[in-house]
Order: sequence, then structure tokens, then C-alpha cells
Amino acid sequence: MRIALMDAGIGLLAAAAAVRRLRPDADLVLASDPDGMPWGPRTPADLAERALAVAGAAAAYGPDALIVACNTATVHALPALRARFEPRLPVIGTVPAVKPAAAGGGPVAVWATPATTGSRYQRALIDEFAAGVRVTEVPCAGLSDAVERADGEAVERAIAAAAARTPTDVRAVVLGCTHYELVAEQVRAALRHPGRPPVVLYGTADAVAAQALRRIGARPAPGSPAAGTLRVVHSGRPAALPAAALTYPEGRLLHAAPGGPAPVPDRRSARAR
Repeated sequence: MRIALMDAGIGLLAAAAAVRRLRPDADLVLASDPDGMPWGPRTPADLAERALAVAGAAAAYGPDALIVACNTATVHALPALRARFEPRLPVIGTVPAVKPAAAGGGPVAVWATPATTGSRYQRALIDEFAAGVRVTEVPCAGLSDAVERADGEAVERAIAAAAARTPTDVRAVVLGCTHYELVAEQVRAALRHPGRPPVVLYGTADAVAAQALRRIGARPAPGSPAAGTLRVVHSGRPAALPAAALTYPEGRLLHAAPGGPAPVPDRRSARAR
């Protein structure tokens, strides 16, 4: 089994680690785009073009499924990716977990990038899945960039600023950018208020990992032999995990892949099914 994941940067680490935990025997392909990041400020057409190129580089390794581990790319490029690669290669998008977060009745906050906060896409999710629930949209300026650089001081400042904009009675927070899941414990600590129960954080990594397995008819098998390989591709070039990735537990888990290097790609768009 081989699962590919794509993002502009290291935001894919959380979902990749979730796949690794569910299926230690799965080969992983991590495809990112350091030459073109950040994707957020790009036009939808430009972003879709970059995403298709990154997905094509990942598909050359013959994966059984492709996870788009990026909220922005899911919004702007998922239809194009599915048109290009499905049905031979299932493509799984990443949607902020507004629905499960709102199921408890709120109040809820959605932490997202400034470009996503207040967007038609995010408002539609809130209107559809959180009707009747008080939802506060919190722009997290600079947080994803700080996580990408593993700049601890900048991460701390960005989290503190976002926490200050989050109402103190919020009981659930949606992490609306995949990068934020890499610093979830810091987010949780910043939202702790004496005398109030801990805030529940809602990410997407576990859900998209499970969905990828469902799409290919596979079952979780966390007790499988830890034989899965790891392949990293940067803007189409074979690479290694960047140093910043290794500052996070998810990156270190993936770096420890015992299965050795993955096979050289055969340049097919996807494995014959």
C-alpha cells in the first residue's frame, strides 16, 4: 500500500503521521512545493496549476490514494485534481472540522489563516454545519509561516495573539489550517483559563487518514509491521525531510521510517488498478 500526501509545505506532516500510525506498513510519498509557497496569496488558477504539478510528481510514484493535506488547495484545486486523477487515483481533500466541533452546541472558534477567515468557503461551512451555534472566526496572522519555519518565538507570539481574540467561553476550537495541528498542544495551553474546562481542539489529520484507507478498501492495522518507506518530493525533485520538520514529533515519527528508501518512481500517473 502506498499513500501520497501533498501540501505547499510541512502542513502535511500531521496527516502523514496519522496514516503512519494507522498503517505502519504503508509506503508514504510526501510531495510539497517549496519553490511555489506560500500558496495562500496565489490566485485560484495559479494555485490549481501548482497543485496539479505537485500532485503529478506524487502520482509518478504509483500511490493508491492522494491526500490533499491543505485547506487552501482543497478549496481551490480539489475539482481540478479529481478531474485529472480520478477514478484511477482517489483524491481526498481536507475540510475544517466545523461539523463535529459544532455538534456539542458551542460556542466555537475557527482558527484559520487571514485569507480564509471570513471567506465565502468558510462561511458556507459555518452556515451549513453550525446553524444556531455561536461561531467566532479568528484570523491567525503569521502562524502557518512561523510553523513552517519552526520559529518557536514567532509561533508563540502568533498563538498568543489568536488566543487573545478568542472568547474565553469558547469550548471548541477548529484548527482550520493543517500547519496548526503541529502546534496543537501550544494552542491548547494558550486557551487554558482557570476555573474553566479545557478547550477541545478539532483537527483533520486522523479523519483524512481514515478516509484515505476507506477509499481504497483498506482497514486500519496499527499493529502491522513497521515496514513502510518514506519518499519526499520538493517541487518535483527527490529530497529529504526539511530540518524544520524534524522539530515536530510528527516529523520525527516519519523520519524514523525503518523500511528504507522507497522504490524509484516508474513515471506512471498512478498504479494500474
